[in-house]
Order: sequence, then C-alpha cells, then structure tokens
Amino acid sequence: MTLRRLPKEIIGDRGLAIYQRKLRTLLEPQDRGRFVAIDVETEDYEVAEEAHEASDRLRERHPHAQVLVERIGYPVAFHATQIQGFF
Repeated sequence: MTLRRLPKEIIGDRGLAIYQRKLRTLLEPQDRGRFVAIDVETEDYEVAEEAHEASDRLRERHPHAQVLVERIGYPVAFHATQIQGFF
C-alpha cells in the first residue's frame, strides 16, 4: 500500500486540475463511464473499467504514486453508498 505523502485535499485539487486541463477532452468522447487514475506528481494516468484496475496499473509504473481516481464524464467518481469502508 502506498503511503499518502500529500494531504488528500492537495491530491484532489491537483488531480481535478490535471483532469480538466489535460485529460477531459482527450478521454470523455471514447471513455465515458470508465475510471481514470491520475498520479498528481507525474501527471501520468491509467484508464480502466474499474477504479482499482486503473489504480493498480498506474502503481505498477509508479509505485509511490499519489493517486486521484475520477469517473470519466461524471461529476463524481463514487456514490456515498459505494465508498463506505473504501478509505
């Protein structure tokens, strides 16, 4: 498991900024509904059908990644009922 080196608010802010600036127009047309995991330090990313798949593949390349997961084309990645016990 990767230790969080950055506060979750910083990871969230940076990740959303990267998504909006770099990835949104690139991914939304063909990957809507899939998940993107973004390393907020390198700006590298991985797309997959499931959030954990995207995160796992990204961490294979960047073991110490500080990751934000977004659902492509949706305002939130998870519903409140889905995140119970997630963190």
